[in-house]
Amino acid sequence: MTRSRRAGGWDLRHGRGQRRGWSLGRVLGAGQYPTRTLVTGWSAIGLTFVLVIGALFGYVKYRDVLDGINHIAVTDLGKRPPKFNNAMNLLLIGSDSRSGRNGAIGGRRGISGQRSDTVMVVHISPGHRHIYVLSFPRDSVVPIYSCAPEPGFTGQTAQPTPNVEQLNSTFAFGGPGCLWKTLEHTTHIRIDDFVELNFTGFISVINALGGVEVCLPTPIIPSRYDKLNLPPGKHFLFGREALEFWRLREDFGLGSDLQRIQRDQLLMVGLVQRILSSGVLHSLTKTYTIVSDIVHAHALTTDAGLSPTKIIDIGRSMAGISRKSVQFVEVPAITYPGNKNWVEFDSTQTPTLFNAVAHDVKLPKIHKGKKGKKGKAGTANGKGTGKSSNPGGSPPKLLSTSKVSVEVLNGSRVQGVAGTTSNALTARGFHVLGASNAATFTYNESVVQYAGPADLAAARTVAAQLGKNVTLQVSTSVTAGTVNLILGSDFKSLAPQQSQPPGNLAKQYNGYSGSTNVCKGYGNAFAGA
Repeated sequence: MTRSRRAGGWDLRHGRGQRRGWSLGRVLGAGQYPTRTLVTGWSAIGLTFVLVIGALFGYVKYRDVLDGINHIAVTDLGKRPPKFNNAMNLLLIGSDSRSGRNGAIGGRRGISGQRSDTVMVVHISPGHRHIYVLSFPRDSVVPIYSCAPEPGFTGQTAQPTPNVEQLNSTFAFGGPGCLWKTLEHTTHIRIDDFVELNFTGFISVINALGGVEVCLPTPIIPSRYDKLNLPPGKHFLFGREALEFWRLREDFGLGSDLQRIQRDQLLMVGLVQRILSSGVLHSLTKTYTIVSDIVHAHALTTDAGLSPTKIIDIGRSMAGISRKSVQFVEVPAITYPGNKNWVEFDSTQTPTLFNAVAHDVKLPKIHKGKKGKKGKAGTANGKGTGKSSNPGGSPPKLLSTSKVSVEVLNGSRVQGVAGTTSNALTARGFHVLGASNAATFTYNESVVQYAGPADLAAARTVAAQLGKNVTLQVSTSVTAGTVNLILGSDFKSLAPQQSQPPGNLAKQYNGYSGSTNVCKGYGNAFAGA
């Protein structure tokens, strides 16, 4: 069962943006688009903004500009998924608000409120050396959760299963906080902050970067929806022309929303390559131009928790990221049985994808790959100082921390060390059974005890949190399915958090990486054109 909802005169039934009694189009140049083609690329621009604003904030005299960012306090998130590591997950939203200058760009007639088409979650791995951008089709159906009103949004009342709504509708009624809540509940990925941009923000960033390159294997010919006219080959697009490309869908290619996301991802590849090659992150003039234009146009909104200090940390830490470490993935979706114009997450693929992102772990290989190098399973670093229960085999892979139950014991005379360490392990997602004293305080090095071969992977996962000076030890006194961590006198603190980034998601899910050749790696983005 689905439901029809109206917002500011909009009928969102069957995913069609039509005003009652009148067919709405947007005006950009001489072309018109139905509402279902509104705004798809803002999220990439949002990521760009986070990077450049981090560089700018270090200059005190420009902080008054940053103080002009709009903030919304997000509090109504319900029961949230745990945070398993220190990765960062940003929700990036494109808004088609027609207030102020946005009305002149996108067309103001008969339009009120805000909508969102494509929503993205940007996963920045621990160490900030890998970025994964997940694109959620705006026609994806999701449960209807209760959401309190936010400035400019009415909020919504929870509806029982099987009632569903589109992500677009979630944002239109509940606002960014509701979209945040819905994605957390459906993906189990804990989101840290959100960034929302509108039309003017998009155009400001593109122009300040000196345009963005696209490469076409086929021409784009003017139609009744669009006057964009581009021959095959490379093009540098600016401002409104880039905006038209982002929104291109009707009467082009297969005309599908999913194919449009692929073209948007290719443009994002060009955007990443432009950013990394132009040195914009290291140019105060370019950075200031972008930020100043966006802020003065009231084009940017974030949650209240995304402080300037937090933004600067993100921007600085990712300054050296490589092209191949940025990947774009479209969330797998299939046709929703209740409405052929809608889609639903593909339950055969998305749980694995969402889990890999939430835990920052590698995906299981879809196809059989090369065998890993063999090594000993004695300690966390492979040097067998304790008894190994896995003779002759390669060491088991580390587990997700949420699958490991550990008892923390103080084997030294350092007061309170078991309690503080158990808190730290809990923050990393471990199931901590308790904290107490070991039988003796004579341990110099730390020891991880486990019952037998079935718990070796769990023991290694705990040992990896210490990094060094830790021994694995089989012990019959340990309950099967759990491990004991005995802290020695040389223990100071947990090692910096390690992770196994999800790997080449772009390859496994037919996406793109920042190193993709935009003139060759088209995939199906232009099929049927």
